Amino acid sequence: MLQKTRSDNKSGKIRMGAIAVAVMAMLLSACRNEVPNASVPGEEGNIGTETVAEDTDALLGSVVTVRGEPVQKVSDVSFTVADEEWFAGESVLVVNASGEPTVLPAEDDTELQITGTVAEFVMVDIERAYDLDLDPDLYAEYEGQPAIIAQSIAISPEPGEITENPTQYYGQILAVPGEVEDIVGPNTFTLDEEEIIGASDLLVVVPAPTRDIVDGEKVVATGVLRPFVIAELEREYELTWDLDVQSQLEAEYQDRPILVADDVYPSAVER
Repeated sequence: MLQKTRSDNKSGKIRMGAIAVAVMAMLLSACRNEVPNASVPGEEGNIGTETVAEDTDALLGSVVTVRGEPVQKVSDVSFTVADEEWFAGESVLVVNASGEPTVLPAEDDTELQITGTVAEFVMVDIERAYDLDLDPDLYAEYEGQPAIIAQSIAISPEPGEITENPTQYYGQILAVPGEVEDIVGPNTFTLDEEEIIGASDLLVVVPAPTRDIVDGEKVVATGVLRPFVIAELEREYELTWDLDVQSQLEAEYQDRPILVADDVYPSAVER
């Protein structure tokens, strides 16, 4: 595990980690009120947890976005996470500094999307920087190891997981990966469901699109899930659906889930 593979030069790394913690504490303090629960990739982009584990020194102090499955809950404010394909290998500690409660997926195989700053975990520095009370017995094995100090944590289910049981996700901010399947209009499309047999695709609307959506593109859409009620959507957002599109959507999706997305960006993770 991590404590066995990254023990060399530990004291030097801890000093570097302390500096990184001080810097990121200032950054997080400045932007904490501006960071949503699901955010677009950080400055280093959407990367894997194995990259954080293997290239920690190069990433110290950088904001990254990772996708992975929770491995183990450490405390109410922390857990470990690993890439699905690396699940049996190295995992990375995540410390929730977002100020929001840590909510882990109800389903074991549902991923999370985490945006935060890479650090070497030094418990006393983390406690002081983020006003946390951490139990040293729980964190002893993580001392000096790679960690992500999270600004945002979002549940990241597949489209079919949502459409099969949408009620558990309504009102939540999600980060949903998928392939663009059917472009209904300039701001409306579906995400293809490829994982769950018999599950339907997920409808996505982007009220204020910032980029063109490309058919077949693998993307991540971040936003809030809600039931499709066309009158409410038209009242709350300036949508550009013509009458034919409205009729088509209402006939097919009325009272089914729709993700109202604040952003859609290319996925850096092959699915």
